[in-house]
Amino acid sequence: MTYCVGMMLDQGLVLMSDTRTNSGVDNISTFRKMYHWSVPGERIISLMSAGNLATTQSVISQLEERNKAPSERQNSLMEAPTMFQVATIVGNLLQDTIQASASHNGQDGSGQFTASMILAGQIAGMEPRLFLIYPEGNFIEASFDTPFFQIGETKYGRPIIIRAYDSAMTFEDAVKLLMVSFDSTLKANLSVGMPLDLLVIARDTFEPLHSRRILDDDEYFRAISSGWGEALKKAFDALPDYRMEQPD
Repeated sequence: MTYCVGMMLDQGLVLMSDTRTNSGVDNISTFRKMYHWSVPGERIISLMSAGNLATTQSVISQLEERNKAPSERQNSLMEAPTMFQVATIVGNLLQDTIQASASHNGQDGSGQFTASMILAGQIAGMEPRLFLIYPEGNFIEASFDTPFFQIGETKYGRPIIIRAYDSAMTFEDAVKLLMVSFDSTLKANLSVGMPLDLLVIARDTFEPLHSRRILDDDEYFRAISSGWGEALKKAFDALPDYRMEQPD
């Protein structure tokens, strides 16, 4: 399992993913799940993935090959005129990869090879856009009503984002919010693990504003984790006491 979040802000986009992949408690590995490509002054595109590792790595590898030798026939991400068409390319490739894997292994269904992706980016002259791409190849786009997407182990970190998200927040506050969301997920589920990858894309810059890997011993992340725990305890203690006695 994994956990990835893509968030739309007035200023741009913020993305974060974990790196844990496991097949049982005795087979845990670290794999990158966030990738980005850019053409300075023209476009920046990022993908995050969750699901079957062979499927997602195959999709990323095929996209890398297309980007190295672009042509109209190959449908390179670097040539697509809109982010909608980029999402269509990725969706079709994801669907084809899942179906090919299922067919090769003689399976009627493709559940074993399923995967989903978050696509984010901007092309010059257009707005930043964020998409959630399903295993079937179809996708939805972020909007005012749905300004962020999650894939993987979403349930533990979602309530925190819903309560605190504001499209006008700064990049710094957005990163802090995502760190709290990831910390809560890490505490609740062993299938999500450090290190974390972070990417910040400012509107109309077409290159990463900020990109880094957050390791387990990161001082700021540890401060967020301990501070959030203490804040929750104080908030709980400040709530009105429940009394067993019923009023007359």
